[in-house]
Amino acid sequence: MDGNEKTTRVVVGGVDTHKDLHVAAIVDEQDHVLGTQSFPATRQGYRQMLAWMRAAGDLLRVGVESTGSYGAGLLRFLQAAGVEVLEVTAPDRHDRRRRGKSDDLDAQSAAHAAFAGQRTVTPRRRDGMVESLRVLRACRKTAVNARKIALQMIQNTIVAAPDALREQLRSMTRMQLIRTLAASRPDLTAYRNLEAAYRISLNSLARRYLELHDEIAELDLMIKAIVEELAPELVARNSIGHNGAAQLLLTAGDNPDRLKSEASFAALCGVTPVPASSGKTIRHRLNRGGDRAANSALHLIAIGRLRTDEKTRAYVARRVAEGHSKLEVIRILKRYIAREVYGVIIRRHREVNASCFAA
Repeated sequence: MDGNEKTTRVVVGGVDTHKDLHVAAIVDEQDHVLGTQSFPATRQGYRQMLAWMRAAGDLLRVGVESTGSYGAGLLRFLQAAGVEVLEVTAPDRHDRRRRGKSDDLDAQSAAHAAFAGQRTVTPRRRDGMVESLRVLRACRKTAVNARKIALQMIQNTIVAAPDALREQLRSMTRMQLIRTLAASRPDLTAYRNLEAAYRISLNSLARRYLELHDEIAELDLMIKAIVEELAPELVARNSIGHNGAAQLLLTAGDNPDRLKSEASFAALCGVTPVPASSGKTIRHRLNRGGDRAANSALHLIAIGRLRTDEKTRAYVARRVAEGHSKLEVIRILKRYIAREVYGVIIRRHREVNASCFAA
């Protein structure tokens, strides 16, 4: 192959990502595999991978698996380098059954998918405030779960505690109980004694609960500040709280313009109607796909409006009178809310981009 061929040839890359090592493959404009090579999952490894791909020809795009986990760093690097990146969403099962599985084959499969534009989506950017929001919410979720476990352990420990200790504690409210136990000063040298061991354990669990409680409150303040900066109009809408708004912003991502229309956003949230007709029966059912956390957020907004908004109640009553089930009406209501939310997020995204461009 001479130098002119190399510079005019168009190539497409594919990457099978792992914790310590990424496997990359290149296909040409005929979708023929040109080569496969492994690179360290480091910034230097990313540079080497990009140079290797570009040495084979004009790099059109790269398909990357797991852009939300092992491939997140590579995604940020390639986007910063101006390379179009597609996320490969699922393995080709037919191809895997026929050829088997290996890292090289998975990388080649990702390259074939990126070449054909099949099993691919435009990935969410992971370099803005929405990504910061995701990290903080993930941290908050684990803290909430740990706090819940600490409370369950306190309650279970009290149930099995010696009678004298149990009688002292069983009539208190939850926070009164937690603060009483955290403020207690059990004798740490008497841990061989049964009642002392219970007191030491309850004191430790209560202090853990309060530390987690304070941590969650701090994270809530950060999350609230980001949500109000990203989409103040969203939280100003009826029944849209900071948690629901945060989840919908996460679903849209730092680059909501990758969603071609509000119908795409509704499908991503799992609120688009799915045909379930048969014979003379024409109907639609609930969509069980999409981002279930976003679907849950929309459901809570719909229920909140059903309880507080007169227009929403009148609309639901009218549709039920027409013969629709209440579940079906709520599905329709969630679809309308998704359209409203998408409009707010896109307008805010354009405003932010315009201000950045003007600056």
